[in-house]
Amino acid sequence: PVTDGSRELHSLCAQLEFLLQFDLKEKRSFFGQRKDYWDFLCQGLARCRQEHDGIHFVTSLDKLKTPVGRGRAFLRYCLVHRQLAESLQLCLLDPESLCEWYYARSPFLSPKRRAEILGSLYELDCVTFHLAL
Repeated sequence: PVTDGSRELHSLCAQLEFLLQFDLKEKRSFFGQRKDYWDFLCQGLARCRQEHDGIHFVTSLDKLKTPVGRGRAFLRYCLVHRQLAESLQLCLLDPESLCEWYYARSPFLSPKRRAEILGSLYELDCVTFHLAL
């Protein structure tokens, strides 16, 4: 199993975060806080009317104060529970929402690249992750 001490885990999470932040449009909350991929994921899963245990878990953690911290915790939760590919796929279903959140260079806006990314993420479902949540 992959654990918190694994170099590959840190590389994987950094690459996932890079993909989710690449060409992300700058948005601000009502109080001026910059929105991040965490907000995109929350909106995407809410739009699909999916009550996601990962979202519920992360929002229950009082120590997490920033969208980036919440996003990282969500990625780890999804890896442990083998839900990353499915969760991201639900967020990528609506082209209008993608255009609202991402600029044209985002790989999520390319059907071919999106399929490649999701295919790779579905392969991760075979990997066991033992991470501290």
